[in-house]
Amino acid sequence: MNAVTQESRTAMQVVEHDQGELSTTAPQRQSLSTVGPADLLRYALDSGADLDRLEKLMELQERDNANKARMAFVAAMAEFKKNAPTIFKDKNVSHSGISYDHATLGGICEVVIESLARHGISHDWDTKQPESGMIVVSCSLTHVLGHSKSTTMEAPPDNSGKKNGIQQIASTVTYLQRYTLLGACGLATKDMDDDGRGGAQEAPVAVVAAPRPIGPKGLVAAIAQIKAGKFTVARLVKENILTEDQLTQVNDEVKSA
Repeated sequence: MNAVTQESRTAMQVVEHDQGELSTTAPQRQSLSTVGPADLLRYALDSGADLDRLEKLMELQERDNANKARMAFVAAMAEFKKNAPTIFKDKNVSHSGISYDHATLGGICEVVIESLARHGISHDWDTKQPESGMIVVSCSLTHVLGHSKSTTMEAPPDNSGKKNGIQQIASTVTYLQRYTLLGACGLATKDMDDDGRGGAQEAPVAVVAAPRPIGPKGLVAAIAQIKAGKFTVARLVKENILTEDQLTQVNDEVKSA
């Protein structure tokens, strides 16, 4: 009987030893998404891993988390686009004989921000003015898991009219905030239905790129195309962000042609 009892105790010790090993190694099978710095540190201490190995483990975890955040951002934007908000041009601007409609910053934010938030996405702007004097605005969309996407545009201060220095900068910043937000979201504005045909079925609206600032050389080339009858002022204004000075230049040169 003593022999049998001794064998049973030995077997129980083996089982207990095996269970101990299993409980020690089990945390190593955790998904990287559930492992934190404290878990990695505990693992390093328990296994005798050196600092170099611990750093590599943490880098692997960071890459895995970043990849999951990127995929979550892409999925959220896809859901956002399924029911993307309609943005109307809610303000008319007339200057030097040129008249056009555009969507105000407030009108864009009112419909876009709420829609983005429903999918866990927020936005913010970063504004800079380097030594060149240009105004640089970046709009970033950030998902709750941390992945971000940015769109950046730049333009000179709007020195038309009787604006002071601060007003010139503010005018350009507002321009760029509108179009960087549209660009980051991949949205375009739609003309307001103000011709009394609200109940009529409309043809599909083509998706176009958000307007961008146009430089001096590009403006000169566009004016030449207008004079040659290959381009129009309306299309120039629709496809580009023009300052008040540029609008005046277009109006003066086209009239004198």
